[in-house]
Amino acid sequence: MSDFNLSALSDAIADVAATAAPAVASFVTHHHRTASAFHWGDGFLVTAEEAVEAGEEIELTLASGETAKAELVGRDPSTGVALLKPASASAGLPQLARAGAVRPGNLAIAVGNSDGAALAVFGTVGEVGPAWRSMRGGTIDRRINLAINTGGRFEGGPVLDAKGGLIGMLLFGPRGRALVMPYETIERAVATLREKGHVARGYLGAGLHPIRNGDTKGAMVMSLDDNGPAKAAGLHVGDIVVAWNGEAVHGPRELIRKLGPDSAGTTVTLGVSSGGAEREVSITIGEKPLS
Repeated sequence: MSDFNLSALSDAIADVAATAAPAVASFVTHHHRTASAFHWGDGFLVTAEEAVEAGEEIELTLASGETAKAELVGRDPSTGVALLKPASASAGLPQLARAGAVRPGNLAIAVGNSDGAALAVFGTVGEVGPAWRSMRGGTIDRRINLAINTGGRFEGGPVLDAKGGLIGMLLFGPRGRALVMPYETIERAVATLREKGHVARGYLGAGLHPIRNGDTKGAMVMSLDDNGPAKAAGLHVGDIVVAWNGEAVHGPRELIRKLGPDSAGTTVTLGVSSGGAEREVSITIGEKPLS
């Protein structure tokens, strides 16, 4: 590749980042570090759910250097999306256009903000896969992992394609792996958060612990909420949940993944083992109380 082409590529990446930078803000999290947020539309900004906490005061620093107090409209732990509404100064923020389909190897540009200063880093899309279920039961429309070297200040910021289109929001998965929450998932979460202020999560009302007793693997009931669905359905402390609608359950983590927003209000059949005997329990999944 010629020096001219390298220079042109360098300028093109910088131009994409500079165009998006006015839509990106930063704030100091309850962990005393800096994270990013970006304008989604209608004066609302999105950021990483992990970076905000209910009841805290959020002060955004915009790309212009202005600061604005922001209200936490709502948060969705199942997708990692939080929605912010600044009290002022957000009316003129640009809205990022949506990207088309991406493939492994496509250029990816992460944009962030740090006390008003623009941040940018680029790499490639490392993996593109089908819809998947998060650890907290959220349905994520696409699996998009990045081959990109970035830091915590970019968390909650936009990830763009080579044309400046929005692929989604940067989050960090297990072992600090950079991944993208795709814009389709953000769009769905934002619509619910604007309407309700939260995204419903399924609720059993049982404390669970992984268990392996001989050939029996599952989630042992260690405690029951007095007014929870599990107790109402007839589950007892010491029961081991081994199946969900006929599908084997090997531990609490699998149950939690099944208790996503779409599970609340549904009736499922749990396979339960107790004292060597097995039975089926029909339970109507509740909605997790707001904490």
